[in-house]
Amino acid sequence: MKFAGIIAEYDPFHNGHAWQLAQAKALGAQHVAVAMSCGLTQRGALPLLPEAVRVQAALQCGADLIFALPAPCACAGAEAFARAGVRILAAAGCDALVFGAETPDAALLMEAARVLCSAAYRTELKRQLAAGARSFAAARQAAVEALCPGTALAALLDKPNNNLAVEYCKAILEQEAPMTPVPLPRVGAGHGQALAESGHAQFASASALRALWAEQGADALTPYVPEKALELYKKAEIDEMYTDHAAAGRCELALLRAACARPEPFAAVRGVSEGVDHRLENAVRSCTGLPQLLDALTTVRYPRARMRRLAMDAALGYTAALPALPPYLHLLGARREALPLLKYTALPLSHSLARLEREGPECACIAAAQAKAGDFGALCRKVPGPMGGVYRQKIIFLTN
Repeated sequence: MKFAGIIAEYDPFHNGHAWQLAQAKALGAQHVAVAMSCGLTQRGALPLLPEAVRVQAALQCGADLIFALPAPCACAGAEAFARAGVRILAAAGCDALVFGAETPDAALLMEAARVLCSAAYRTELKRQLAAGARSFAAARQAAVEALCPGTALAALLDKPNNNLAVEYCKAILEQEAPMTPVPLPRVGAGHGQALAESGHAQFASASALRALWAEQGADALTPYVPEKALELYKKAEIDEMYTDHAAAGRCELALLRAACARPEPFAAVRGVSEGVDHRLENAVRSCTGLPQLLDALTTVRYPRARMRRLAMDAALGYTAALPALPPYLHLLGARREALPLLKYTALPLSHSLARLEREGPECACIAAAQAKAGDFGALCRKVPGPMGGVYRQKIIFLTN
């Protein structure tokens, strides 16, 4: 492993992320590239902090190159999210993918991935869904157990980071990416675990830190984030350059309501099936806030995270016509000594979104979707920013 890749959100960057970067280099990586969610997050919401702050934090704490994981790829389920991240890092030339897992056993994770890539699994999954499985996740786990009874494979899929880890391995197999999976044990708090539940003095989940910021401000994050990152967060707080999530909820609902002026407003939204578009329209027309809307949409069959992503896709007009994989490499930040690594990238590369937009129809489509998310995020900051910021965004350089 010489050039490692990491797929992340850094929402916000914390001690666990710094530990992961340090571990990658301790295991032999001379450089680490990150595919970082840009504009939106996998949970279907805006990140707490703008890209510039998250990029600077990562570069100052050990990352060498930061690429944008475009908003429509970031705001996606685990499978699509993993495929997009692997595509970016493989195109950049990474020879290893470093990620966290509750079960950091590369051979076992790859074995599970091979099962999920098989025709037998797809057949069994359909059978489980037809038999009335309570959710897709339950059907998936049951299908693996039916194909590999008595093994540890189905149990792997019961943990959130294992699930994502298996999807990373699947993406490596499907894309025939020349990357070695390098799972690391997840340290500290579990995914989404509250501070009161974790009991860890140094490590906290990103969701717990977002909640802590909302309650007490950036200074309360002091024990859980690197000092250099904390300085950036405090400045962002003073400048009011962080997301006002209450305003974001109101703006998202306003966009959804405006869409209802059209006939069948959500029929073309990606991920729509089984009449979910009609359920969404009915909920938009009757609900008075985003939390109430999500409550109305969420069922055992349709988890809240999926409905959050669907609502955001609908608000921003993301349709099934969007390319499934990133068609370019959008460089957000770099250590200058790492720039020679970019001589032989396998996709169009630029720090300029406007330049990438001119690379072809797929590039134009993804760039436009990124711009929508960027404008939405700028509107929903504590102090709203101007439109078109993603086209004026400058690369962040760091020199040792």
